[in-house]
Amino acid sequence: MRVAAKTDAGRVRPVNEDCYSVGELPNGMVWAVICDGMGGASGGNIASQTAVKLVSESINAGCQEQMSSRSIRNLLLSAVENANMRLYDLSVANEALSGMGTTVVAALAARRTVYIAHAGDSRAYIFSENRLLQLTKDHSVVQAMVDSGQITEDEAKQHPRKNLITRAVGVNETLEVDYCEEEFQPGDILLICTDGLTNAVESDQVQRVMQQAGFSACAEALVALANENGGPDNVTVVAVANE
Repeated sequence: MRVAAKTDAGRVRPVNEDCYSVGELPNGMVWAVICDGMGGASGGNIASQTAVKLVSESINAGCQEQMSSRSIRNLLLSAVENANMRLYDLSVANEALSGMGTTVVAALAARRTVYIAHAGDSRAYIFSENRLLQLTKDHSVVQAMVDSGQITEDEAKQHPRKNLITRAVGVNETLEVDYCEEEFQPGDILLICTDGLTNAVESDQVQRVMQQAGFSACAEALVALANENGGPDNVTVVAVANE
């Protein structure tokens, strides 16, 4: 497997509160974690950096040579839940960090399957046979409104509350974490990203870049396009190719 990644502050925000990490395990699997922090002062930075560190450490410590799908599921969910508890305790203990939190996508890519745990509006996609498939569903106010039929997908893109998320690591003592698995065939690419990409670049544009840029350049090309479209937010892209 190969990895391509890029993060950038964008053209509006003075500080990059996104954070990511990737690594390869002895059994040949690749893991990736991406977080988009939020909170006053330095809270967003601390939230995203701490969550990435904690989830990465849990994955590295808990992964074994032969693991069932159930074991991988438990590993990813417990990694995110543990990070949530640690971040929440930190925010309670330090008034300056009160209310901090972060989105998270934690993924394990094996030769035939990708395993994903997530909370918030950072996303995971599979690019397979020149088509882009979204694997995660945003935990956001506007997504809930779309699901209930109050607004359309097009209206959601311009909605004034589109940046309000309904789940985040560290905000509450407990966190409901979503989990999914998807087939991962040779030639497929796992793409995880923060909303700095998806709020600035339409899905069909992402798919077109994936088709045209080639794997090695795709992360950098997607971040560049987000910035060309105004760069309204920090943007991070991590891609894992099954080769």
